Amino acid sequence: MKLVLDTNIYSDYAEGLPAIVDLLAIHGEDILLPSIVLGELSYGFMKVSRQRFNEKKLQEFIRKLKIEIINVNHNVARKYGIIYLSLVKTGRKLPINDVWIAACCMETGGTLVTRDRHFRQVDQIETMFI
Repeated sequence: MKLVLDTNIYSDYAEGLPAIVDLLAIHGEDILLPSIVLGELSYGFMKVSRQRFNEKKLQEFIRKLKIEIINVNHNVARKYGIIYLSLVKTGRKLPINDVWIAACCMETGGTLVTRDRHFRQVDQIETMFI
């Protein structure tokens, strides 16, 4: 099972939340992290005093669990367009970064693991809510 992690799921893992640690240990044979999530995490790290520690912890997480980074490319950009158009046509709204995260998920065919219920509005992806 491919798991695409939302920002809040990495944060939960980094804090040692047992449900997330167990989930990744059990189902984590193929874990992916959108580059947009890396951007959100970097922003968050820059706002706190432990920036270096947090960045190092993230890099260790990526290395130890062999996390694949989903970069934004032409295919992801097309998926973004598909999702965003669908949301606009139906009058639904999502934060723009989350539309990009959904596009990364759609491109890889993975299941998005998140706490954000607004992803229910995205018909094009599978989600696992924690």
